[in-house]
Amino acid sequence: MIQIEQLTKTYSREQKEDLTALQQVSFTIADGEIFGIIGMSGAGKSTLLRCLTLLEAPDGGRICFDGEDTAKLQGRQLLNVRRQMGVVFQGYHLLMQKTVRQNISFPLILAHSATDRMRTRTEELLELVDLKDKGDAYPAQLSGGQKQRVALARALANDPGVLFCDEPTSALDALNSRAALKLLQEINQRLGVTIVIVTHDLSIIRAVCHKVAILDDGHLAEWGDAEMVLNHPASAIGKLLLNACD
Repeated sequence: MIQIEQLTKTYSREQKEDLTALQQVSFTIADGEIFGIIGMSGAGKSTLLRCLTLLEAPDGGRICFDGEDTAKLQGRQLLNVRRQMGVVFQGYHLLMQKTVRQNISFPLILAHSATDRMRTRTEELLELVDLKDKGDAYPAQLSGGQKQRVALARALANDPGVLFCDEPTSALDALNSRAALKLLQEINQRLGVTIVIVTHDLSIIRAVCHKVAILDDGHLAEWGDAEMVLNHPASAIGKLLLNACD
């Protein structure tokens, strides 16, 4: 379980007022959920994602993974929590001079996994994302949808408990978008991985998410069961997003 409690993040800006990107944001992500975080541009989604993935530290509040306050973790404890996270970035960030197989195995190399374990896990992931015939190809030889699947397989290499996806369909056409969302659902169901999707697209929330949090100008506008929030939004921004989607 991930607990976000009174999370606040402020950026200092030269010759300008400080920018408060998050202000006392609180919600809970249960194990095994597909959880969506949505909002308009500038709502604080990217800042929240960076805090959740421990790329940035909040200025106030706390983030707890399975009851442990991440701000109090150091050294190996912090490393172990980070290894429980997989992240699929919006731009994929593949290693262009490495093959698909080498890209997927890279986190296992960093974790000093045994050679046999690395080989077996990489082949499992190639099969999971339906890229067994592309193992020796390079990213430049792949379509956008295939690159996205490589990034997803790489994020799963160390068997994370939670997978963070930043705008997972933003660079894909409609057909590949549907395929990507279906794959995320299969991963959630087969592996039991908690999935957190950050997006501006309400149709993604509608298609796959169990719960949703709506951000508005750094505040949490509302959160809860995705179907309930989408059908009966209580906040002004929730109603605006629903009307825009419809």
